[in-house]
Amino acid sequence: MKRLIVLVLMMWCAGQTSAQQSFLDNQKMFPKVGEAYREKEELLKKEFAKKGLAYPARYMFVRSFKLDSEMEIWVKNNAADTFQLFKSYRVCTLSGKMGPKRKEGDRQVPEGFYYINDFNPNSNYHLSLGINYPNFSDRILSDAKRPGGEIYIHGNCITVGCIPLTDEFIDEVYILAVNAKNAGQDFIPVHVFPVKFGNVRSMDYLGNVSLTDNSSQQFWVELKTAYDYFEKHHRLPVVLVDDKGKYIM
Repeated sequence: MKRLIVLVLMMWCAGQTSAQQSFLDNQKMFPKVGEAYREKEELLKKEFAKKGLAYPARYMFVRSFKLDSEMEIWVKNNAADTFQLFKSYRVCTLSGKMGPKRKEGDRQVPEGFYYINDFNPNSNYHLSLGINYPNFSDRILSDAKRPGGEIYIHGNCITVGCIPLTDEFIDEVYILAVNAKNAGQDFIPVHVFPVKFGNVRSMDYLGNVSLTDNSSQQFWVELKTAYDYFEKHHRLPVVLVDDKGKYIM
């Protein structure tokens, strides 16, 4: 009887330990994530310190610009704080063209307002972070039966509609995302824009595209409104979607 009680207590304790295991601890159990932390965490701490930022960041925001092949990571540690730019990463390559993703197989990188909804430590593309395409707007405006999906920020530097980084860069971004998730940020926002609207040459290019793509012109105006708000305030705008799929702020 005593042995049975001891066995039950041991099983209960094991269950409690498993339940208390943090998201961070769980992720580190995967070989590629554990290796990323061993190789990159000290470097990240030094970069944060150099910029006067507290590590690890409790909140993270991602902005990606298709034409400019750039992805920015913004961070903060208190909900009331404004975001500060930590680092910009080079996006390896781009598939498709300017404009939103509207159907499966169009090779388009989505444009719009998303959040990270998946952490894949066993990705075929080194490490990957999924974004929630199709979102509410996409479901209204994209192909009803085959809008596409499985859009990721990932390594391996290849793409057919995702946002690819080098393995070295995705290691850092993945660590930052795990840290934010572990601190309680369940929805890490990801804003994907066709261009960096503050870049004159990129805007000139987008203006030329608009001449032959009237359907995207108003859509880009909606995106720019949110971009401008963040540029001015360094706070995330509240973006809603109306019954026609239009973004409203």
